[in-house]
Amino acid sequence: MCEQVVARASDPFAIGRLWGVIEGLERYGLGGWGWGAVWTTTDGRLAAHRDPRAFRDDPATGDLAAVEATALLVHLRRPSRLSTIGLADTQPFIDPAGRFAFSHNGDLRDYRAMRRQYQEAGRIVGRADSEVGQRWLEDHWADDDDATLALAAMHDRFSGQANLMALSADGAAHIYAGNTENPIFTYRLGPIGIASTGIYSLDRSLFSFVVHDAQQRRVVRPGHGVTLGVDGAPHAPARELRVVG
Repeated sequence: MCEQVVARASDPFAIGRLWGVIEGLERYGLGGWGWGAVWTTTDGRLAAHRDPRAFRDDPATGDLAAVEATALLVHLRRPSRLSTIGLADTQPFIDPAGRFAFSHNGDLRDYRAMRRQYQEAGRIVGRADSEVGQRWLEDHWADDDDATLALAAMHDRFSGQANLMALSADGAAHIYAGNTENPIFTYRLGPIGIASTGIYSLDRSLFSFVVHDAQQRRVVRPGHGVTLGVDGAPHAPARELRVVG
């Protein structure tokens, strides 16, 4: 079971400020089989770093710590099938058009038929179900304030235990909680608003082991989603999430 975290703040922050959170999620969760980060740049683009090694084993984290951004998405991988370990399936994925980055944990149950279609179109590089979700989202992304609806529609389309996160190029962070085995929490660390998975624990142990000083702690109920606003505060979607894709 992968872990993932997304963060946003009004002012730029050094992304290494959250390395302690990332280390804790990997240590107490089930990650360690690849990791990746996507962040916003000052000119409105998304930049990325991905490595099939564990976060703790990647020497690039030292240099990356000084990078400043107003939004950050990190995925810590523990694949359901270890045969999929490799850079091609390391998340987050970035939309070829640069509109968003996407990450997922759990499983997209009904992905095989769509995978065959994307393979025939030459759009599949890796072997895991998450890439199928990425291709689907590329075709259904909406450039508006309701991108969380697209994540909910993806879950309706593929089903399964799946937490979904997407980071827009403008810094908006969209979260959909669809994995009842790994809850998503929102909270704050100073000026930074955060949403993260819960170290594969069906309680609030995230706050005991990883983020002791977190404020404004909330759980995102399964079947619901939030978007982190400019100041990092979580906001519910403007419309009902249950859209059949």
